[in-house]
Amino acid sequence: MNSKIAITSIASISPLGNNANAIWENIQSDQHFFKEIDFDSQSAFGAPLDAISKQEIETLKKSDSKYKSLDNSVLFAILASRKAIEMAGWKSEDSFGINIGSSRGATQLFEKHYDTFLKTGKAQTLASPTTTLGNISSWVAHDLQSQGPEISHSITCSTALHAVLNGVAWLRSGMADKFLVGGSEAPITDFTVAQMKALKIYANENEAFPCRAMDFDKKKNTLILGEGAAVCCLEKGEKQKALAYIDGFGFATEILEHNISISAEADCFQKSMKMALQNTRLEDVDVIVMHAPGTKTGDLTEWKAIQKVFGENLPLLTTNKWKIGHTFGASGMLSIEMAILMMQHNQFVGVPFTEVKSEVKSIRKVLVNAVGFGGNAVSILLSKA
Repeated sequence: MNSKIAITSIASISPLGNNANAIWENIQSDQHFFKEIDFDSQSAFGAPLDAISKQEIETLKKSDSKYKSLDNSVLFAILASRKAIEMAGWKSEDSFGINIGSSRGATQLFEKHYDTFLKTGKAQTLASPTTTLGNISSWVAHDLQSQGPEISHSITCSTALHAVLNGVAWLRSGMADKFLVGGSEAPITDFTVAQMKALKIYANENEAFPCRAMDFDKKKNTLILGEGAAVCCLEKGEKQKALAYIDGFGFATEILEHNISISAEADCFQKSMKMALQNTRLEDVDVIVMHAPGTKTGDLTEWKAIQKVFGENLPLLTTNKWKIGHTFGASGMLSIEMAILMMQHNQFVGVPFTEVKSEVKSIRKVLVNAVGFGGNAVSILLSKA
């Protein structure tokens, strides 16, 4: 890379909480955060925000009359962004860009407005402006009173890591010195859960660990939805306050046989990982935070891709989806958060039902993977500051 890109802060709101101490404590535990939730005509597992975070969202919603009409995906992003720029020391008068994406966007609000339309034949006044995807970064910019560019996008489940790619590109081009990037998702809704069930990938058994993400021998799909947002502050050059640096990045797509397919050895992941690692020795990578959504095919193909790329130099492997579920467009940034915390504490946190549970070691480089429908893989290589 031509210049270093520093991550100077990271903030999130998720089932793990919304402050670094609580999040790290919850990441280390063997507890998952799934609950059985009653939907319109069914019940299913989901990983909702913790009680404190829910209350903070309610307080945020009441703080401005305009916020009452916003979807949770927007409110989650606003709260996480406030925390991130405060930690980074950014001010509203600073020039910084914003790129916060989402796979689904204002899902809950769209379902609500559409239900009203079916019942009355009329759409409510704010139905369109509050359900557009650009809604997220626009409202974050409004809340932060920022002056830079605003970008929102959906690249399915690799959305947050694509936001990182965009931020890096803007910084390296010289068009910006700071960028706020990440993803937000509030998918625990009737229709979204029904869609995942229709694909026959949703967990349906109440076991000790209902989501078996990174269990490569599982015989059934165990994906569960979670909600949350995560964002980080990117700055160009070496920074005293840096939490980590982006050492490499890779991206790839693959030709699909059908809408949700991925090749047997995840060709897209092989390409994205090789690109991210082109200036790094394989043996220097300490940990990979896998995408591993909890599906039979998704987990196994990524595992095969890692074996293809690393051979006998396998790093330690982990994921957070067995604990908080799949947060779609926010998931990649939540994985980056886990990676940074492991580097800060020099402690690997594994998956309790896999062979490697936990290990204390010097963790200096972590590779983070994400992929979504469409075979759009991204790999980000992080190094300890």
